Amino acid sequence: MSNILDVPLEAIELNKEAADWRDVIRIAGDLLTKVGITTDKYTDEMIAAVEEHGPYIVLTPHIALAHTQQSPSVLSTGLSFATLKQPIEFGAGENDPVQLVIGLASTDPNGHLEAIQELATILGDSDFLAKALHAGSKEEFKTLLINN
Repeated sequence: MSNILDVPLEAIELNKEAADWRDVIRIAGDLLTKVGITTDKYTDEMIAAVEEHGPYIVLTPHIALAHTQQSPSVLSTGLSFATLKQPIEFGAGENDPVQLVIGLASTDPNGHLEAIQELATILGDSDFLAKALHAGSKEEFKTLLINN
């Protein structure tokens, strides 16, 4: 698998406004759709999964990994990233509020696990979040991803 963190600039948005957690997931899903990784249906599936299972996608403080089970709505494996202008509550206790959402879609279970392994350095690095939230451009954000 190539470096999954080397995402197209079109899969990154900075300082997005969201009204609630559904909007946050929709932002991540719209980016995945925009770059051809998923269809719109995958976004609805991600929202439905959180409605059914709770905020399991908020894995670490202030970071949500929007994803769901394998789906025919996934066209290829990939990621999207969006920082939020205002933090959003997901009901995830001490991991709230979310300031960075990562959209994850995978065509197979192994791709899902490999993507999460690649993301582990980001999810475990508290400095990454601070730097990402202050990125002045998509290019700067992407450089942070690749060099982390």
